[in-house]
Amino acid sequence: MPTTFITGCSSGFGKSLALEALARGHQVVATARDVATLQDLATANPHICTIEQLDVTDAKQCEDVVTRTLQTVGIDTLINNAGRGMLASVEDSDEVTARANFEVNFFAPLRLSRLVTPAMRERRSGSIVMMSAAAAINNYAGFGIYGATKCALEGLAESLKAELQPFGIKIMIVQPGPFRTDFIGKGDMARGMNPAYAATAGKFATLLAGMQGKQPGDPNRAATAIFDALAAENMPTRLVLGKYAVNKQKAKLSTLASDLTTWEQVGISADGR
Repeated sequence: MPTTFITGCSSGFGKSLALEALARGHQVVATARDVATLQDLATANPHICTIEQLDVTDAKQCEDVVTRTLQTVGIDTLINNAGRGMLASVEDSDEVTARANFEVNFFAPLRLSRLVTPAMRERRSGSIVMMSAAAAINNYAGFGIYGATKCALEGLAESLKAELQPFGIKIMIVQPGPFRTDFIGKGDMARGMNPAYAATAGKFATLLAGMQGKQPGDPNRAATAIFDALAAENMPTRLVLGKYAVNKQKAKLSTLASDLTTWEQVGISADGR
């Protein structure tokens, strides 16, 4: 029975991922800052679900929980799902809040990935999933810091894949578009917006507020897609979820190809002898 360790299971993608893993017969270690939000999972699945209190920004707690899990049931798949939004123009993004966003969205997945890697490397198998965002495909006004954390996470994942592939460890980046989770209602998403950015970051903030609860993406279907990809023989490096994100990725690739073609010779001319 494979063991799946998931962060941020109190709601949204995390809860859906835990339920999907349990439905597939996995041993699940579901974590959240408030362990009471996970009690229903443990009660309904007493023999295959373990719940753990985990603040992913607490290095000691992460080490203790991962060590305990490795000693008891092991970890075959780590899903770095816990995340936090931040909505503000770059000018108005204070460093304290920005660093806190990186702590949750980048340094926590880095920490947990490092903690599980030695056991996976020794066993020569395992999977690590990084939950990214459409903001990493092409970022938005108002999401400067949040998108930057996800871009950093994807860069980390690419390097991790190259380093761990010889040991049979797989890495997958998940890029979801707008899904019906509580993402918009949480995090630093209700900040006062500088009037100077009303037409850019402010407009995006209004758009986000208006789509709350109306997003096209179904987190349960997303969880199914993620586990289908994990089980595939040729697991993708990036799994793009939802029609919006798929179209966004296609547009980004088209723009990249166009720029490269237009400026290729100028770029090549920079080489020296």
